[in-house]
Amino acid sequence: MIHEERIQPLNGHEPVDGDYVLYWMQASHRAEHNDALDYAIDRANELSVPVVCGFGLTDDYPQANVRHYAFMLEGLAETARTLADRGVRLVVRHGSPPQVACELAGAAAMVVCDRGYLRHQEAWRQRVAELDRRVVQVETDAVVPVEVLSDHEEYAARTLRPKHRKLWDEYLRLNNSPPLAKRDSLAIDLGGLDMGDPDARLAELDVDRDVPRSVQYRGGLAEARRRLGDFVAQRLKDYDALRSDPSLDIESGMSPYLHFGQISPIEVAKTVAADARHGRDNIDSYLEELLIRRELAFNVVRFNADYDRYICLPDWARATLKKHRDDPREHVYTKAQLEAADTHDPYWNAAMREMVLTGKMHNYMRMYWGKKVLEWTTVPQTAYRWLLELNNRYFIDGRDPASYGNVAWIFGKHDRPWRERDVFGTVRYMSAGGLERKFDIDAYVRQIDQLDSER
Repeated sequence: MIHEERIQPLNGHEPVDGDYVLYWMQASHRAEHNDALDYAIDRANELSVPVVCGFGLTDDYPQANVRHYAFMLEGLAETARTLADRGVRLVVRHGSPPQVACELAGAAAMVVCDRGYLRHQEAWRQRVAELDRRVVQVETDAVVPVEVLSDHEEYAARTLRPKHRKLWDEYLRLNNSPPLAKRDSLAIDLGGLDMGDPDARLAELDVDRDVPRSVQYRGGLAEARRRLGDFVAQRLKDYDALRSDPSLDIESGMSPYLHFGQISPIEVAKTVAADARHGRDNIDSYLEELLIRRELAFNVVRFNADYDRYICLPDWARATLKKHRDDPREHVYTKAQLEAADTHDPYWNAAMREMVLTGKMHNYMRMYWGKKVLEWTTVPQTAYRWLLELNNRYFIDGRDPASYGNVAWIFGKHDRPWRERDVFGTVRYMSAGGLERKFDIDAYVRQIDQLDSER
């Protein structure tokens, strides 16, 4: 049931005599609908050994803080229980992820890992691939494997969309009969942290604690499925028409769970598309975001080495922003003022407070939020850097391919030139007046005020 295109040997070695197959879980934090785990179980059954799942818990994941760690640990605690039901022991060790993987691989016949796309994630896997036993990577968080979808950086969603839609039927398949481990690893003693109390593990970590846990989001597959079920039952029927209205909360809320691999994007897509009574327009509109836009971001990170830098922008965007760099700005703010939601714009302030409180922001406001930072900062490159820093600090789904794609879009990536104006040049502009014309934006502000008052 696993597409061969998802499977990539990272070295030329064969399996060796070992006590188990190691599944190094680092990106896909789930025990269900996980092709990397299923592949590891298949190989272990062939070798007549059990599977051990290993995870490296590091204090210094780039730009992460207690908000991200709390969400992740809640999910890992649930995953540990579900893995045990499948006869697989989860061993969480405190340390550098590749170092933990290499340590656990010492007694392993081979290593299977999931895939990461960011620069440091690829470097981790390259280090583990230096082991003297077989190391295989299985792509399990992209619906269509990135290199199957395209062999180059795509210009925009419109160039990726026809390629993706040709492949939907082939890759949107769930394995509802996952392999069973013929031998369990539950009695294997490899030490590790007790994941029964994620709060205790969180207290032990030396991480940035200035950003508190989200007031709205809790990690784990069960919570992801609860939110997804509620979305399909209550809001999907209005998604196409009303998803842009920040006062109506029509979104699914899946991005934090997808970021940590706590739910499969294929499961999300299949759940949304399961009942045509929700309306084809609504289903297609959601799948556009989940499949096309999300995997367009994967494409950028895979094929553009500068995905997190201003230089990744198209030539026309950098040229027009350079041309208008010295245009007068009516308002200019420091990063500290922005972080404190201390601007003249009540709509922007509400969006910033939503992000600080919840770790998420309505998608339409996320675009507006970014455009205004570009407008209120004297140097576009500085605005770019500040947006990424704020994005990665407060959003639960920060530090994700989608984060880098979304911020780049603010500055013209995956877009086209528009009518020229001050400051923005021909980069797309958004205004407070546009919010007022389209939505009851004051209702959104009141909702955030209420949320703030309840914390």
